[in-house]
Amino acid sequence: MNSEKVAIIGAGNLGKSIIQGLIDTKTYPLENITATKRNLKNLEHFEKLGVKITSDNSAAIKDAELIIVALKPHNILGVLAELAPHINPEKHILVSLATGISIKQIRESIGKNLPIYRAMPNTAADVQESVTCICSEDYNMERNEKVKSFFNAIGSTIQINEDLMEAATVIGACGIAYVLRFIRAMIQGGIEIGFDANTASKIVTQTVKGASELLIQREQHPEYEIDKVTTPKGCTIAGLNEMEHNGFSSALIKGIVTSYKKIEK
Repeated sequence: MNSEKVAIIGAGNLGKSIIQGLIDTKTYPLENITATKRNLKNLEHFEKLGVKITSDNSAAIKDAELIIVALKPHNILGVLAELAPHINPEKHILVSLATGISIKQIRESIGKNLPIYRAMPNTAADVQESVTCICSEDYNMERNEKVKSFFNAIGSTIQINEDLMEAATVIGACGIAYVLRFIRAMIQGGIEIGFDANTASKIVTQTVKGASELLIQREQHPEYEIDKVTTPKGCTIAGLNEMEHNGFSSALIKGIVTSYKKIEK
């Protein structure tokens, strides 16, 4: 169990998913986790379990070592500027989860030279299955391990360059929504061909999980596994071809690129 004290500033949907993942894994003593939000009502169930909650950001970071800032891009710099007098460069490690806000912008808003990281987890943190991309200009191995250890508690981590953080947001964080929409469509198709919604959901979700595990464990290209189930004149290739004729892959790629361009703007 890690002994660091953690402050999660702005516990919205992503922040709450991270907290739930930490609770379930018991990686940190719950009394070492402090979460902030303007309206504390949505965090009260965490407080009952032992997590500290407050609407005072400066109080939250006072005893913390890791500061996880889970605020929206439009207000993170303002909040960090307000917190700046309370930030101690010798003690604090700051991790921003805000899309499109660079390490340079964060450092300028704080006006202090401290270890700053950017990270992009996703809401699968709730069930300890997030993939978190991390970047930093900090080369201190001990601090790097502390940050990685935090996010490894809710899934897995990948170290990337900062210029890829927006792309990581699209396929890693937005990607959750893309996959869920695909799953929903498969369930709807299953209902149309005869299954009730509950049974279709069980079949589809396990199929998606199985497909992911094949790629993760076997480390094969998706087409390798696709070729195994597309027999000549079979129903699988017929379905795949119909999807492609209607722009399945193209629509997904265009959606990913559109999301990326939205961040760039």
